[in-house]
Amino acid sequence: MFDYTATYTDQYQITMSQVYFHKGMKNETAIFDYFFRKLPFEGGYAIFAGLEDLLKAIEGLRFDQKDLELLEKEGMDQEFLDYLEDFRFSGNIYASKEGDLIFPNRPVLSVEAPIIEAQLLETLILNTLNYQSLIATKASRMRLAAGDRKLVDFGLRRAPGTGGYSASRAAVIGGFNSTSNVRSGRDYNIPISGTMAHSFVQRYDEEIDSFRDFAEVRAHDCVLLVDTYDTLKSGVPNAIKVGKEMEERGEKLKGIRLDSGDLAWLAKESRRMLDEAGLDYVKIAASNQIDEEVIKSLLEQNAPIDLFGVGTSLVTGRPDSALDGVYKLSFANEEPRLKLSETVSKINLPGKKQVYRLFNEDGSFYGGEVVALADEDDFDIMVHPSDPKQSRMLSEFTKEPLLEKVIKNGERISKPRSTNEIAKFSRQQQEKLPEEFQRFDNPHVYKIGLSKKLKELRDTLVERHKNMV
Repeated sequence: MFDYTATYTDQYQITMSQVYFHKGMKNETAIFDYFFRKLPFEGGYAIFAGLEDLLKAIEGLRFDQKDLELLEKEGMDQEFLDYLEDFRFSGNIYASKEGDLIFPNRPVLSVEAPIIEAQLLETLILNTLNYQSLIATKASRMRLAAGDRKLVDFGLRRAPGTGGYSASRAAVIGGFNSTSNVRSGRDYNIPISGTMAHSFVQRYDEEIDSFRDFAEVRAHDCVLLVDTYDTLKSGVPNAIKVGKEMEERGEKLKGIRLDSGDLAWLAKESRRMLDEAGLDYVKIAASNQIDEEVIKSLLEQNAPIDLFGVGTSLVTGRPDSALDGVYKLSFANEEPRLKLSETVSKINLPGKKQVYRLFNEDGSFYGGEVVALADEDDFDIMVHPSDPKQSRMLSEFTKEPLLEKVIKNGERISKPRSTNEIAKFSRQQQEKLPEEFQRFDNPHVYKIGLSKKLKELRDTLVERHKNMV
């Protein structure tokens, strides 16, 4: 939908690249790691989303003529512009599988490429992965709350600009069943779902006439919005009349939708009225400021709701609004690199790395991962990133490497996966995560440890840089 060119970035990516170019660094190999520091929603996990979209964008990333004309006006010299005109990504990308569970302070994706190429990908990577991972995680929490009830993305009108397009995809990866977003449904092969607006009912002099016309044209998928005037005195009774009329024609009313008021009480009363009329097969959908806490509350009240339509809270990632993913240099000029910070957790991990997940004997997640140097063949202990007194022997666990090469020398080598395939994989991974990490209140902390060699490398570089100050 969105036409990405290489100016889909922040200006400083290009100004830094201009300096690298003129100082003879354009062919210098660099490694940048994408990771995040804090789990959203005070939860115990996040879901990795956006990788397929990112890889497609990188494959076709170019500076077109408009880009070059703009950069010339911004004072870029002709020699550098000629370089940008021929820009193609030629490096390697390693990434976790999209849909997998991800945790703070360990690489989720790594770029190994000539430094200008790696630098120019930063904004695109952060923009794509931060947003989709946030939305997929929010959607997953709603799936946990909703159980086997259906979830529909209603968020396009409340989304940040074109973000609603990718939010629909991320929502399905996180566990939603369908979207109201027709374009996303088309492009990502997501089931689309929609009913009617209050304006449709208001257009008619009589509410029941709007229901009848809708049922006549949309008999195969008829869901009636019953709260335009009075839900229990008008909306539901009129829906029942139309439902009975449909039965006489050999058709069935699919459902009713509640969009305001005390949803738990209205759902119970609507269910009672529908059942008494012999329409026990008619489903009840609810919308209006729904999130995981509202869903949880409604179901704790035994509200007979079969489907939740979620908009604002989903596509804005409320209350967090953003995932704090970062993109940090870890290797350049043939040496590991790091950024110092007064906060130990903000000192990035140097060098080229691999991440290993630890599994219990039954195949479930132990609740921890180890970040090691990429050339480490074996290690039997993980150490705490900041407390040398804390460590854990690993002999009882199975280790699985998580970062796979998805782009090699600029060419994609991983097999594309559909949104539904990614969503299924995500669900399978979540089933392996112990429940204590998935609960909403005070979830267990997932442990991220380091190999001894990586910690020693980081500590050595820290001391070296401190001594230089």
